[in-house]
Amino acid sequence: MESHLNLTDGQFEYQFRDGSLDPALFSHEAHIRLAWIHTGRYGVEQACVNVCDQIQAFDRLHGDGTKFHRTLTVAAVRAVHHFRQKSVSDTFSGFIREFPRLKTNFKDLLNAHYSHFILRLPRAKREYLEPDLLPFS
Repeated sequence: MESHLNLTDGQFEYQFRDGSLDPALFSHEAHIRLAWIHTGRYGVEQACVNVCDQIQAFDRLHGDGTKFHRTLTVAAVRAVHHFRQKSVSDTFSGFIREFPRLKTNFKDLLNAHYSHFILRLPRAKREYLEPDLLPFS
């Protein structure tokens, strides 16, 4: 398999949740897609819970369990939700074409909301810290 985009949304969601997704397919774009699927199906608050739980479990299963960062994950879900509310697309491919900066310039997007030092705090890995510069709308 070359890309997560070769899977339907349902297949991608299931394979990620049960841990059978090839870890090589879980790129930054796939992170954004996971948030897109969950915000659309479960709403933003439940999506934050689901995506955090699933990424943390995936990291434990396929990594060393130290890569999960709660603040970055919740911020990503909230950012996807913000742009999804403005989207006219009903597919992830269309959505990412509408808002390519989620894929290509995500770091700058986060830097508009968070001071650099906030995201480096050990506490930010363990618990969600609200933005200190610009709240998510």
